[in-house]
Amino acid sequence: METMNTKPLNFEQNAVLCGADPLPGLVAVELSGPQVIRLFIRGDAGVEKLDKPFSGFILIEDRALIEGFKRPCRLEAMEGNNPFKWLLLMDDWQDLQKAKVHLQKVSGEPPSSPGAPYLFINDPVHQYLLLSGMTFFKGMLYSDLHRLALDIETACTPGYDFSNPERPEDRIISIALMDNRGYSEVIFGGDMDEKTMLHTLGERIRGVDPDVIEGHNIFNFDLNYVIKRARTQNVGLLWGRDGSDLRIRPSRFTVAERVIDYPRVEIYGRHVVDTMFLLQYYDVSARELESYGLKAASLHFGLSKEDRVYIEGGEVDRYYRDDPESLKKYNLDDARETLALSELLGYPFFLQAKIFPYSFQNIFVRGNATKINALFLREYLRQRASVPKPSGGRAFEGGYTDVFVEGVVKNVAHCDVASLYPSIMLSYGLKPGADSLEVFLPLLKTLKDFRLEAKEKAAAAKESHEKAYYQSLQQTFKVLINSFYGYLGTDIHNFSDPEIAGEVTKRGREIIRQMVDWLRNEGAIPVEIDTDGIYFVPGKDISGEKEVAALVERLSRSLPAGIEVLTDGIFPSMYSYKKKNYALLDEKGNLIIKGSALRSKGMERYLREFLSRMLRLILEGNSEGLHGLFKDYSVKLEKHLFPISWLTKRETLRESPRGYLEKVKAKKRNPSALYELALDSEREYRAGDQIAFYVTGDKKNVTVYENCKTVSGYDPRNPDENITYYKAKLKELYKKFASDRG
Repeated sequence: METMNTKPLNFEQNAVLCGADPLPGLVAVELSGPQVIRLFIRGDAGVEKLDKPFSGFILIEDRALIEGFKRPCRLEAMEGNNPFKWLLLMDDWQDLQKAKVHLQKVSGEPPSSPGAPYLFINDPVHQYLLLSGMTFFKGMLYSDLHRLALDIETACTPGYDFSNPERPEDRIISIALMDNRGYSEVIFGGDMDEKTMLHTLGERIRGVDPDVIEGHNIFNFDLNYVIKRARTQNVGLLWGRDGSDLRIRPSRFTVAERVIDYPRVEIYGRHVVDTMFLLQYYDVSARELESYGLKAASLHFGLSKEDRVYIEGGEVDRYYRDDPESLKKYNLDDARETLALSELLGYPFFLQAKIFPYSFQNIFVRGNATKINALFLREYLRQRASVPKPSGGRAFEGGYTDVFVEGVVKNVAHCDVASLYPSIMLSYGLKPGADSLEVFLPLLKTLKDFRLEAKEKAAAAKESHEKAYYQSLQQTFKVLINSFYGYLGTDIHNFSDPEIAGEVTKRGREIIRQMVDWLRNEGAIPVEIDTDGIYFVPGKDISGEKEVAALVERLSRSLPAGIEVLTDGIFPSMYSYKKKNYALLDEKGNLIIKGSALRSKGMERYLREFLSRMLRLILEGNSEGLHGLFKDYSVKLEKHLFPISWLTKRETLRESPRGYLEKVKAKKRNPSALYELALDSEREYRAGDQIAFYVTGDKKNVTVYENCKTVSGYDPRNPDENITYYKAKLKELYKKFASDRG
């Protein structure tokens, strides 16, 4: 294991945060028969197996609910006045399932019902972790986790755009494997038939014995394809640590506004991680990725090697036939970049697995509020305290946003309240009403203290791996801290409290208004408010970083104890467009754009780039350059000088194409280019998949769903993009932002 030069942060020893059981090296937990839990523990000698008696539970409101149930069980009364006062404990998972059926029959309420007088969790591993206080990876660094990347290349029958695992002529032709310990290999179709390839793949996975199998779009493509081809070839995929076949079932998860359907694959004793999920989590806040594809992401993050091989999808068959060595290298480069992407973006989730009572694979698909609820539930179970029922949703007013000055503003400073809502909760003692154990605020304070300590250790770290560890740790704590408020406002979790959430936002609005009034009294001019921060023009006698910092420090001292305001930058120029939409030019000449109206992923790239360049000219006061920019882009459109990727839209399917078609037939929704292309494709699309398409035709006002093509169908020798349509959109954008300036 790597060693730390600085004294490590002892957050893993905090029983409330990371569970009371300090067992180190836990890399997997599986149910092994109805009465046995098998632990996989990584130590100096490798991975050892340890069997423990299973123990599971159901929370119930009234002990009378279990009367007449004949299976062995124990009933414990829990302290407090919350509704779930009784803990039903059982040592057999099958008996626990029977108890659930009994409770559903007696109460008339299914487990998913908010009004059910019992709480049943349909995951034996999650139940065991909640009761035991164990979490994954204690005492481990990310590099201690054994990770194996898998990437496949497939053949496609001539005349088709996509390889189809259910088409007999299509097949797997190359499988790249690479782990984080120096192993790499390509299992190549030129050396063996597909059946032998699949057998060999299973042998390698069992031999390498990774804790985690990673891939980019591994669920919807690689594993989905491998599973279907294995069925065709009558090959068992015995990848489990007990020699078992992998399991697959439909699943979905939500990232911000995106709902993603995927075939969940479970491998006994291992975890499966899709790096495409990591990208989507990253882009929720960054909103800067043009694509969630592996190559685009690797280029964006600077992970691609100089000699990286690139092969277009339609060229794979030719390389397989004429240049197999290049195809092998290309395949391995995909695996290498998958490992690198996971190394970059996966660290926070590894750290979360030390905290939350979920398997590593489930950490990626559980929302922050759900994870926080599990922390409270685990501690209440440990102390045998009664548990509340979800309070139900109640509307409350959100944060304060406003814009006071529109247009270009010079010499703007920005200040914000450090962790506004968490600071308010701690300063005013705002916690869920049902939190009888007083877990909420002490845990929030603990996370805040740990984050500050992690930031200090990151600044002091000498070695790069230390700095990366503490940076990821402080970022993990930051996300959790900021999620406590969101948790309060939910309506499905046990300790949520929308009334208290409303009180938090009320106090937040009061503090921001107090800050605005204070700044005005000091001669400053507020420009824009964005929930927890203010852009403002300092007074006439204030200029420079020191003077602004002194002003903000005095502002901070004027506020209630525990509310700290920090300077967050000084900008020579700001373009204030409307609420939460603005552009900034910093002192180094960097352009920062905020808000969907100025940086919409719904815009084609040529429009985003045009708007970005236009905003820079506006901020620099170069009105004369605006018309020239518009003319330049118009000419490039006319001469087909933009890559087709700059004219495409990449959209996500929110529902299945079949569901869309039924709604269109029932006249419950209008036709859509995205779904019509999905229906016309030979590829099987699911909710969560993306399609890139462009508009064809020659008129400005065209029906897009009748005049569009996927990017894969574009022929640069015979360009058919609708120039009139794209020029009209360019002109509309130009007029909106620049016609009154040029």
